[in-house]
Amino acid sequence: MLSNSLAALDRNHLLHPVSSFRGHEARGSTILAEAEGVMLRDTQGRQYMDGFAGLWCVNAGYGQKSIIEAIRAQLEQLPYATGYFGFGSARAIRLAARLAELAPGSLNHVYFTLGGSDAVDSALRYIRYHAEATGQPGKTAIISLEHGYHGSSSTGAGVTALPVFHAGFGLPLPHQHTIPSHYAYRNPVGTDPAAIIDASVGALRAKVAELGGPERVAAFFCEPVQGSGGVLVPPEGWLLAMQQACRALGILFVVDEVITGFGRIGPLFGCAHYGLEPDIVTLAKGLTSGYLPMGAVLLSDALYEAIAAHAGENAIGHGYTYSGHPASAAAALAALDLYLEGGVLDNGRRSGAHLQARLREALGDHPLVGEIRGVSMLAGIEIVSDRNSKALFPAALGMGARLAAAGLDKGVIYRAFANGTIGLAPSLTFLPAEIDELVDRIGGALDTVLDQPEIRAAMAD
Repeated sequence: MLSNSLAALDRNHLLHPVSSFRGHEARGSTILAEAEGVMLRDTQGRQYMDGFAGLWCVNAGYGQKSIIEAIRAQLEQLPYATGYFGFGSARAIRLAARLAELAPGSLNHVYFTLGGSDAVDSALRYIRYHAEATGQPGKTAIISLEHGYHGSSSTGAGVTALPVFHAGFGLPLPHQHTIPSHYAYRNPVGTDPAAIIDASVGALRAKVAELGGPERVAAFFCEPVQGSGGVLVPPEGWLLAMQQACRALGILFVVDEVITGFGRIGPLFGCAHYGLEPDIVTLAKGLTSGYLPMGAVLLSDALYEAIAAHAGENAIGHGYTYSGHPASAAAALAALDLYLEGGVLDNGRRSGAHLQARLREALGDHPLVGEIRGVSMLAGIEIVSDRNSKALFPAALGMGARLAAAGLDKGVIYRAFANGTIGLAPSLTFLPAEIDELVDRIGGALDTVLDQPEIRAAMAD
């Protein structure tokens, strides 16, 4: 390997997200070079069908000329504009107004970030400020769900409830707490929706009481579908019940839509799929279809008014250099046009129904598949060593890595979680025939793994 080759430079200098530094030194990475539609090509000329939309984010597919042109035009006209010192820019203003118009409930106030992690971090800061503003400085505790993901910032990673984001970082923080997930496939109360809802509402109430009552608890965080925890879909009525419980307890109900927003589970906002009206919503990923970095925090009228009234003429000390970046805002406005007027959301709904049906039809009886779950263009395939006992493969076998490698060999990219669950989040532009090909390639990857002697041996034990 040449010392100045891309592969060598990558191994020697580039730190990859959520990666083993030593593992990266040894294996390097698949270096992507080009993309068009639903396909990616690496620097070796190999092509892959992208079943994960980058990182749950390229909702409108690759190569959308209208987004690219909007970015180019904005960079030529005004490549940067600060939002500090009383300045603003047209695209950011129009985007905030459009999101407020489209969002559920009274989420009429928008703060722009660079992505999902800092959207959650910003939400946490506004939540803390709101407690001070309303004369309740003791309301500091945050409750989230086991298996939940809410970013990897210094504070947000503690609200995330996945061990890899805590180990070595001194997290979670003392005021960050969790309750069990609704995870129906492995829920100790069984799969009955009513029992799961009762258990979750009871767990939230019990945790609030354990922490000293509502006067000590500020907010509850959840995702409409738990994404990085394994694509865990709540039972019908679960989210509404949790929202109602938060209202009764007097704590804020925060919905993290970083993954589920912008058509991923059907409507523009995942909240609309479940009839929710949160106090705060966090957004990112599909907001610009991943073409440029951007996230957002949407605050309800009530939160905004409480914070504004308390601050009066004083500045509220939270801000980012690139908040409301005009080029990112231009990308987001163009993406919204594609979603709403360009037929991308409608196509996503149709293809999402086909994806859910095709996965169950083609892979539901595969010996490795324990459960297939999902909503529209978001799906999870849980891999088990025994379908009856739901036993996972031993961690030492590295099932996630095996699945990822088999997928690349079959020309398909998906998320292979460490426990072996496959996560799927295809671009909303996939056509039914492309969905069929995607599922066929995944089936081929599963067959490859099934034929490995170590896997056969583990299934026989």
